[in-house]
Amino acid sequence: MNPVGIHFGYWTQTWSADPLQFVARAKRCGFDVLEINAPKVTRMRDSERAALKDAAEKAGLAFTYSIGMTADMDLVSEDVASRKKGIAFLQEVARAIHSMGGTVMAGINYSSWPRKLLPGEDKQILTDRAVEGVREAIKTAEDCGVLFCVEVVNRFEQFMMNTAAEGVAFAKQVGSPNCKVLLDTFHMNIEEDDLSGCILETGDYLGHFHLGESNRRPPSAHSRIPWPEVFGALRQINYKGAVVMEPFLVPGGEVGRDISVFRDLLGSKDLDEQATHSAEFVRTELSKTQ
Repeated sequence: MNPVGIHFGYWTQTWSADPLQFVARAKRCGFDVLEINAPKVTRMRDSERAALKDAAEKAGLAFTYSIGMTADMDLVSEDVASRKKGIAFLQEVARAIHSMGGTVMAGINYSSWPRKLLPGEDKQILTDRAVEGVREAIKTAEDCGVLFCVEVVNRFEQFMMNTAAEGVAFAKQVGSPNCKVLLDTFHMNIEEDDLSGCILETGDYLGHFHLGESNRRPPSAHSRIPWPEVFGALRQINYKGAVVMEPFLVPGGEVGRDISVFRDLLGSKDLDEQATHSAEFVRTELSKTQ
């Protein structure tokens, strides 16, 4: 069965929050994996990384790493210095993940997030720049054994890859065995015509997978997402990686602002209780496809 995970942002309103505080909490809620902020780990001191790694090992918890590039290091910027800064930072991230024993760096690692296509910009020209930048940065990821999973997101957050087909085309252009695709059911629900079909189309290029309801709640039986079809498709392509839920329920702070959570989706319920129930639901659904 696939390892089941949760994104640390579920519990915090700050991207720079120390991930150490969520290790025991994720384990108590029944998760195998905690997805944490790659830039935060990259900027940690060696002693802080060692403490985080030790805590995860003692808890029997694995880490995956997510990233959203900032505008000052956008790989598609007209400014050459900004592109070089982005490449150098992605190389640092790969080395940091390797030092933690990790293998998955996923997210908007090819441009900045969120980002619109600005007046006068040409999508193909910017995509070609992104491919060039990723080709350079991923050399370090190859040396470190880190998968560089480019995330396919909805049109309101980024313009470059909105469908699985675009994600696969991008990975093929990069041409590295370490360049894979991250699909997310929240974004798929907005952009794809066929949720299971796009997973099958992605096939071996699928390197990481995010779970979320159409309104960013944790996965549950009360859903518009056809979970049996989704998990069945993952089974058909023999996807062995983690399935990491990325729910966001509480407005406010950096996380609420960037994810566009403007109303309280939690109400009187408890975060940990909701996460625990969702982990149980996902495992039950996964077991049906075994």
